[in-house]
Amino acid sequence: MIKTIELFAGVGGFRIGLERADTEYKVVWSNQWEPSTKIQHASDIYRARFPGASHSDVDIAKVIDEDFKSIPDHDLLVGGFPCQDYSVARTLKKSSGIQGKKGVLWWSIHTILKKKGVKSPQYLMLENVDRLLKSPVSQRGRDFAIMLASLSDLGYIVEWRVINAADYGMPQRRKRVYIMAYKSNSDVGREIKKLKSPVDWIVNKGIMQSAFPMKANSEPFRSERCFIINGDLDEITNNTDDYTSKVRPFDTIGIMIDRKVYTDSATAVYNGKKQTLKNVLQDGKDIPSEFFISEADMEKWSYLKGAKKEKRTASNGHTYHYSEGPVTFPDALDRASRTIVTGEGGKGPSRFKHIIETPSGKLRRLTPVELERLNMFPDNHTKGATDTKRAFFMGNALVVGVVERLGKSLSCRLKK
Repeated sequence: MIKTIELFAGVGGFRIGLERADTEYKVVWSNQWEPSTKIQHASDIYRARFPGASHSDVDIAKVIDEDFKSIPDHDLLVGGFPCQDYSVARTLKKSSGIQGKKGVLWWSIHTILKKKGVKSPQYLMLENVDRLLKSPVSQRGRDFAIMLASLSDLGYIVEWRVINAADYGMPQRRKRVYIMAYKSNSDVGREIKKLKSPVDWIVNKGIMQSAFPMKANSEPFRSERCFIINGDLDEITNNTDDYTSKVRPFDTIGIMIDRKVYTDSATAVYNGKKQTLKNVLQDGKDIPSEFFISEADMEKWSYLKGAKKEKRTASNGHTYHYSEGPVTFPDALDRASRTIVTGEGGKGPSRFKHIIETPSGKLRRLTPVELERLNMFPDNHTKGATDTKRAFFMGNALVVGVVERLGKSLSCRLKK
């Protein structure tokens, strides 16, 4: 059994993916708490879909401070930790580095690992937006360097890669950075340390490479991208020499061991079947009338989706020239969809919502079930919430198929 805890669980994407991957995964505890609302909508869905789960809907920081013993020992910690505001950093009283309304939640993961000590999990599987690798704008890569250094100081080897789900046949173009970490004394950690070079792990023998093959764009692996993350966390936070607005130290794939980083750009290698937006559509007779675009709203939809070059006036009276290119309208059915965003729900016209053309020529929005399918969730997984909330959940979620493949790769390696 691989005892797992799921942090920032949302509606359970990691759990679904891992349980599909291998029955060995057992989620022994989960936590989901949204600070902006009294009603914990996502937690309500989580409990409804996983009855009997040991699930917490309390602020994770409060759990750590007041009820840490409720977090069971575990082998694997997973989570798509919130990414908003992580780019704001300054020295903290108790820990240094990333701080923000939600970015500070990275330190919840760090604190759990630190407080667990020798009982900290052997493995981590994390997900975030790919801009994490080059955050913040003024010190590109500094935030990720802080994360890597803090994990190294806790005894972890870390690898990462930017994965676009559509590159591997999944129905949505959703690009995210996935991070896997291994205790140095774990079976996987020892395997990595036996290699002549850690580069061999990420381009040939590694768990992530097995699940999502990539070919490094440099031959040999880009040597100038091998560097040491120096200094304590405060020094990294204030480092404006190695982390600047122009230098981007972390690339598409990489590995860190003992604070030494090897990284390069890479391209997906995949020759299998590819799903398209058309593959996830429900039968036309199942679509409620409110999802169809009315003639009265068509002009507004066309304007928002179209190219623009116009003069605008800011709230302070300042005028400026605004321009943007067109968005495909309606969305192409013969390729993977665009990335789902949290504002996908609701009737109001929007530049970012998906609009498809039906066989009859009518235009409509995507239904909650279709959005679930784009993230590879079970149909009606979020049923019970409003349509707008269901769309919001999917905009915040990950593509379950990515976790499933990573989970299979990890469990297969642990069984060797």
